Amino acid sequence: MKPVLSLFSCGVLLLLAGCNADPKTAQAPATAATPPAPAASVPVGKQTILFFGNSLTAGYGVDPDEAFPALIGEKIDSAGLGYTVVNAGLSGETTAGGRSRVGWVLRQPVSIFVLELGGNDGLRGLPLTDTRRNLQAIIDTVRRRRPATRIVLAGMQIPPNLGAEYATQFKALYSELASKNQLVLIPFLLEGVGGVAKLNQQDGIHPTPAGHRLIARTIWPVLQPLLQQPAQASR
Repeated sequence: MKPVLSLFSCGVLLLLAGCNADPKTAQAPATAATPPAPAASVPVGKQTILFFGNSLTAGYGVDPDEAFPALIGEKIDSAGLGYTVVNAGLSGETTAGGRSRVGWVLRQPVSIFVLELGGNDGLRGLPLTDTRRNLQAIIDTVRRRRPATRIVLAGMQIPPNLGAEYATQFKALYSELASKNQLVLIPFLLEGVGGVAKLNQQDGIHPTPAGHRLIARTIWPVLQPLLQQPAQASR
């Protein structure tokens, strides 16, 4: 398998104070002022699928080749599709943080942009109006900077700890944004994984390698048809 390119180091998890980092996998947190340099450039002429998200995308607590973006890369290679996978996951990322750094990751062409953010907003109980506004701003930036890029939105859900109404509205905002912006939607990224103890690490939040394999199986039927379509012309 071709290696998955990583634009950001996997930082120490910020979303829960009681979640201890594994010293074998955690790295120093990224600074907001200066984004880390990319580990490698995307080969010239290659189509790129970029996963833009938080610690779920970054593969917190597992080896990089066990995280779901790398597993999608394996499926792409097996299918003989000409895409390079870039993992732009950043642990602890909120939608506000993603909004501030999205322009940086769009400096190189992106064919498919998978947007996986919002889970940390929900776990922190941040206002849904802010989460919605930030996700919309990210979508708008991608379309302004890279008009030909196809956007896939990964839906997320949260436990009802902050109230059933908040959890329900949080879940709904993803389908609403997908409908409004005509995006491809993954209804729930953690389908069959969220809340299943054996598929998550001790913190109950981050998937194990087995959990990541199930996430990849959830993503693939949504993503594969897009990878088989010809690249769009710039609008």
